[in-house]
Amino acid sequence: MGKPSKIIFKDAKFDDLVKIVNLKSERKADIFDEWFNFNYSLNEEETNFLIALIEKHYNFVMSYSEEDLKMYFISLILAKVDFLMKNKRGFFDKPLKAKINNVEFSGKTDFMVALGVREPSHPYFFIQEFKQTKHSVDAQDQLLAEMLAAIELNKANLIRGALIVGAIWRFMILEKISENSYQYFISDACDSLNFNGLKQIYINLQAVKLKYCE
Repeated sequence: MGKPSKIIFKDAKFDDLVKIVNLKSERKADIFDEWFNFNYSLNEEETNFLIALIEKHYNFVMSYSEEDLKMYFISLILAKVDFLMKNKRGFFDKPLKAKINNVEFSGKTDFMVALGVREPSHPYFFIQEFKQTKHSVDAQDQLLAEMLAAIELNKANLIRGALIVGAIWRFMILEKISENSYQYFISDACDSLNFNGLKQIYINLQAVKLKYCE
């Protein structure tokens, strides 16, 4: 079958994406080093916040619905990082649209950090999808579709994102390597119910805010 006429993020499938662009998964040992080794030291209040968050939600996260996970746990982490900046902020449930090889990509994103005050105009970072484990593949495909659209909108060569499945966060980098060709990288898992894992997640998000939102 030929390429689809449009891609809706929530219905995106990898098999459809590769009919539109050359897209492949790669592994590169040091691709996340700069991001994950961002020089950020948690203060005592931030450390206590993360510890308390784990203690309060440890027995509930894995049974939370998608909306529960978003509101009771993930949103608290995002609020603590505080993506509200001059002319930039985090946006929940906002539409995004781009055309790639004459195929329209569109839909609403769960969360993105972008240039803009009322409406996003230049995406820097995405989080997808707040789904439970059985939907992890679908969530990854949705995230890839959103990141492809963002690269096209930004006329850029690289975009970052994160995939959350229950307590587990995996970070992603999508890179445009030539016209119509892309490669993506997925990090090792960070367990948000483990202090070291949640600390790494928090530092990675601070890196997005302080280093990559340019």
